[in-house]
Amino acid sequence: MAEPKEEEFLDDVANAEAEEFLQNLDELEDEAIELDELKAERDEYKDRWMRALADAENSRKRADKARRDAENYGGSKLARDMLPVYDNMKRAIESITDEQKESASGVITGIELTMRELLNVFKKHGLEMIRPEVGDKFDPNQHEAMFEAPVPGTKAGEIIQVSAEGFMLHDRLLRPAQVGVSSNVG
Repeated sequence: MAEPKEEEFLDDVANAEAEEFLQNLDELEDEAIELDELKAERDEYKDRWMRALADAENSRKRADKARRDAENYGGSKLARDMLPVYDNMKRAIESITDEQKESASGVITGIELTMRELLNVFKKHGLEMIRPEVGDKFDPNQHEAMFEAPVPGTKAGEIIQVSAEGFMLHDRLLRPAQVGVSSNVG
């Protein structure tokens, strides 16, 4: 009879070991689940951090572009408002007669120097003149057709008259050159 007690004892030991093993297994599973949750949380934080870093870089790039645009094009209103001053000075210089040049040479020299300085300031600030010539091909990206007329000896789309120069502010059109264009069909 000693044997049944010994068997019961061994069964109890085996059951106790099995219970302990199951508890350890449950604890390991709980730790594995917690580890997986922590890894998922870490990955989520890493993803958020990477997105925030990318957003910050994109914001920096947008701010740099906005700053460059402000530097290059911030004065476009003033530049556009100065173009009639240029036009009027040009007309004044073109209307000066030889007789006026002799009698008021100092004033005329001053006007010409002022015009030269205005053009230097334009150039300094990235304002470049568009100067089409008679015979050039009409370019709708830089020219504005003020009229069309059939002129013998010209091809359709050729510039036949320049009414006003155009201006570019860096790479943007500020004012197109105003031109007349030939409408000859042949």
